[in-house]
Amino acid sequence: MAVVCVDAGTTMIKAVGYDGTGKEAVVARQPVPLDRPRPGWAEQDMHLAWDSVAATVGQVVRRLDEPVDLISLTAQGDGLWLVDGAGEPTGPAILWNDGRAADVVREWDAAGVAREAFRLNGSMPFPGLPSAILTWLAANEPARVERSAAALTCGGWIFSRLTGRVAVDSSDASAPFTDIRARAYSDELLALYGLPWARRLLPPVVPDDQRTGELTKQAAARLGVPAGTPVVMAPYDIASTSIGCGTVSPGHACSVLGTTLCTQAVTEGVSTDGEPTGFTIALGLPGRYLRAFPTLAGGDVIQWACDLLGMSHPAEVAELATQARPGAGGLVFLPYLSPAGERAPFLDPLVRGGFIGLSFEHRREDIAQAVLEGLSLVIRDCLTATQAQPTELRICGGGSSSTVWAQLIADVTGLPVLRSADAEPGARGAFLVGLAQTGRVERVEDAVASYVTMQDTFEPDTAHTAFYDGLFADVQVLRNDIREQGPRLAALRDRSKEVGGA
Repeated sequence: MAVVCVDAGTTMIKAVGYDGTGKEAVVARQPVPLDRPRPGWAEQDMHLAWDSVAATVGQVVRRLDEPVDLISLTAQGDGLWLVDGAGEPTGPAILWNDGRAADVVREWDAAGVAREAFRLNGSMPFPGLPSAILTWLAANEPARVERSAAALTCGGWIFSRLTGRVAVDSSDASAPFTDIRARAYSDELLALYGLPWARRLLPPVVPDDQRTGELTKQAAARLGVPAGTPVVMAPYDIASTSIGCGTVSPGHACSVLGTTLCTQAVTEGVSTDGEPTGFTIALGLPGRYLRAFPTLAGGDVIQWACDLLGMSHPAEVAELATQARPGAGGLVFLPYLSPAGERAPFLDPLVRGGFIGLSFEHRREDIAQAVLEGLSLVIRDCLTATQAQPTELRICGGGSSSTVWAQLIADVTGLPVLRSADAEPGARGAFLVGLAQTGRVERVEDAVASYVTMQDTFEPDTAHTAFYDGLFADVQVLRNDIREQGPRLAALRDRSKEVGGA
């Protein structure tokens, strides 16, 4: 019997069919548009996302040689996917990388709300979390809030289309309203955010051992899979990807090189005593958590550089960088390009990126090298913030296809970098969770040992690592300097908007 797993990403929907041996037999992908109706906004048509899931699953089912007896789902996290009492959208989904609520988060940060929230749930608020978006909607679109009955995530929305159940996964529910230790909604957090009224919108949290629903007749007809087929709501994408990479035990670390760079380490307990930063997420395994640092700008920075340099494919950026020396001739790039600022390893809605040290002496290859170094140094920054001391770093995601970048990450972090053999490790994680949820294996960890493999390993160049140790310290200083200029740069952007012209 075959298993179909869905990974509903921000810009790409993937469905993977696994045969009876657990091998990736069929993969289907379909892009889903991301709408930006105003500067800083990021939205998605909820029905279009569901249609893309149905289409890719249908493609996989038709190409598999075995009947499907399990569907498992993971998806992008955070954001706000509002539905009414009939389970229909009350408007477009507002995504995790939307920046309209940046002013809300700034006010929370100034008032100490962000730090207090971290002490309760181990996660810092940012503009793309439901707390910030709901606050913005209540002030700007109160009628939409009024006609909404549930605040879902992408995974919750797709699960509702598949099973008819309205629910949220424990990993997706970890922030912003959950007491992370109790794994339950917190009235104290709701009050802290000024959102006691929003409790009616919060869907039931699915316990880690009760993630399974049944495929409805309506969904079965669209997918070509029998009604009643088990449907598992796996942890959301960064947690499922961690599991799919085999990062499931304390001290294990991985980095997802996708639209976001998400560097994360597994812990057994929850600590909220240190400097408030990053996110603490229920991994979806008993007693396990992720200290996760998903940036707001990641692989899309390379696409931006590709366009800037007049290239046709991001891989050309890495190839061009091989012509430069480590350090890019003294050129430093800070890759904080999101209009919403940055959320990891620090929270700052006003921070912006830039090249520092640019001169006539620099060439295109130096720009390419500086971009890759800047992103790699962010990975090291996030890895340091996890406070873990891993002996290796596993990588996956679209960016991991670049051997140049993989080697650079090894050199910058000083760790062996292991590259996942799976084309879709998020779907692999959903597969492993699905096996455990349906009793085919006793524990996810047992499934990891049987089904997770690494493609290759990149060993750090010790001389290069010594150089990057010094560069990392210098970049920390430069990063703090540019953060101090955030308000001034924000004021400049505002004045620029007021000037007429194209």
